[in-house]
Amino acid sequence: MKKQDMELQEASHAPVFVEKLIKLNRVAKVVKGGRRFSFSALVVVGDQEGRAGYSIGKANDVSEAIKKGMEQAKHRMVKIPMQGKTIPHKIVHRFKGAKIILMPAVEGTGVIAGGAVRSIMDACGIHDIMGKIQGSRNPVTVVQAVFKAFDEFLDVQEICHARGKRIEELWA
Repeated sequence: MKKQDMELQEASHAPVFVEKLIKLNRVAKVVKGGRRFSFSALVVVGDQEGRAGYSIGKANDVSEAIKKGMEQAKHRMVKIPMQGKTIPHKIVHRFKGAKIILMPAVEGTGVIAGGAVRSIMDACGIHDIMGKIQGSRNPVTVVQAVFKAFDEFLDVQEICHARGKRIEELWA
């Protein structure tokens, strides 16, 4: 094969990431000559196949902060157990001042969630879910709470492997 054909073939197998900007924050530092502005960007990256990550990028320029956040988020991606296009079971998780409630929904329901939760679900490929945020609505805290909740999901294959049983034995 030619070198160009090989590069095209490799490029076609490269994962396609969905990148979402959740919050952009301008921060001012007062120095002797006045104010010095910098930016922080909270971003979520996902492959729409059950993997997602988040990060906060900081820089003196908006585009550079977003770029840094995207790169860090790609390296911090986690696997989210999914059952079809929804989550396997209901989960309630508290993180600092935020309480997140995520519930599976039947096919065709869509994403019934607001703000940062909706962006995370779009990025990771979950299409049918109901979510509720209680307490703090700070986007940084909400994103961290959702990703901590993802860590608590029970995966059928992992449970079966840990118990040394087959799936049929557990669900029979």
